[in-house]
Amino acid sequence: MSEGKTKSLSRSEFLQISIMLFGLFFGAGNLIFPAFLGNKAGENTTIALIAFSVTAIVFPILGVYAVSKSEGLLNLANRINPIFSVIYTTAIFLSIGPGLGIPRAGSMPFELAVAPYVPESFNITLARIIYTSVFFISAYLLSIRPSKLVKRMGKILSPSLIVLIILLFISIYFKIDAKIAAPKSNYSDKAFTTGFLEGYNTMDAIASLNFGLVISQAIRQFKVNSDKAVKKYSLQAGLLAGAVLFLIYSILSYIGKVSSSMIDNPHNGAVVLSEMSNISLGKFGAILLAVIFTLACLTTCVGLITSGANYFDHLTKEKLGYSTWVVILSLTSFITANFGLDMILKVSEPVLTIIYPVSILLIILGISHDLIGYSSLIYKVSAAVAVVLPTIHVLGKMGLKLPLLTQLEAGLPLAKSGLSWVLPCLVVIVILTVIDKIKVRNNN
Repeated sequence: MSEGKTKSLSRSEFLQISIMLFGLFFGAGNLIFPAFLGNKAGENTTIALIAFSVTAIVFPILGVYAVSKSEGLLNLANRINPIFSVIYTTAIFLSIGPGLGIPRAGSMPFELAVAPYVPESFNITLARIIYTSVFFISAYLLSIRPSKLVKRMGKILSPSLIVLIILLFISIYFKIDAKIAAPKSNYSDKAFTTGFLEGYNTMDAIASLNFGLVISQAIRQFKVNSDKAVKKYSLQAGLLAGAVLFLIYSILSYIGKVSSSMIDNPHNGAVVLSEMSNISLGKFGAILLAVIFTLACLTTCVGLITSGANYFDHLTKEKLGYSTWVVILSLTSFITANFGLDMILKVSEPVLTIIYPVSILLIILGISHDLIGYSSLIYKVSAAVAVVLPTIHVLGKMGLKLPLLTQLEAGLPLAKSGLSWVLPCLVVIVILTVIDKIKVRNNN
């Protein structure tokens, strides 16, 4: 891309892009996890939230920057191997797109915030079909013209979502003054570690690899042509989006913390939010929460459809066109959300568990590449470790024990948390980097 004539983003344009990025990340899971964390952590909410933010905010924001820096996920993954790059990137867009992320975004707000209030006399399946029809038609209309994405999400949808969450917080803050309970389960003595793992389990780092190119394209729409400027604005937008995410996570975890002495052992964070909104606002609280869940899922869904349509259009050399891919992703996700979500989850969730570690690895290597200058071998070997160990872990959980390998993986540090890959990857990177530096020094 030309480094010639370019322009700077105005304050309004920059703010819209940053708030849009917040909306892309902030789905139903991002509502549920912090509220549940606050309820369980109680008095230890602050330390748990800080740890949660490392994996649920810092990693995803770095992911956006890493993809922007590399001009796309394919280019970043190419450093491992071109064939691996296509397989890995396609697996991400399929699993977090129509295979899991998009249909779950369409069905989750209905299940959590609408279904409990559907009259028993009304067919629940029909109610779900009606809701998801409206949801995916809206997602399609918002995605079909990516040039309007920043305006629609950055100026309307995401700001509305933020305002509604703040309204819910204010109603609870001034109406409910409950005693904060002592931390429960692992939050009593392992608050930081537990919060860190809860943030890891949001898997937002994978979503960031989808959204990185969306943000780059959004910045270029404002006639910012310089690669250097695009990277700079991507990082700055990520930092502001991260700050807004932390603010909203703090609000939600506060609601959970206040509920800790009022709601004992909730099934999930949705129960916490539902009960607290009902206590503070009554029937209006249920309506408010349903709108919040719908907006949160809609903004994320639009981001996944847009990024997925862009990727598959590029992969097929624009034979079908972006608009056709938007239709395909919207329609297949609607069908899956209503008729095959449980089945698709059984396939997609293990796939995501396997590709998540290599995604985090790519983010870390991509961010630090210019500073250290990793060789192709480092990318290949560390990626192999980050794929093989999680695969052994997933197979073991499915009951498929591999002779020696399953036992070896289970004996590695952090294996019980599903992080057996971390230390071996770190060791590989350090050893191979040292060897490379020694070779360079000897050659000179």
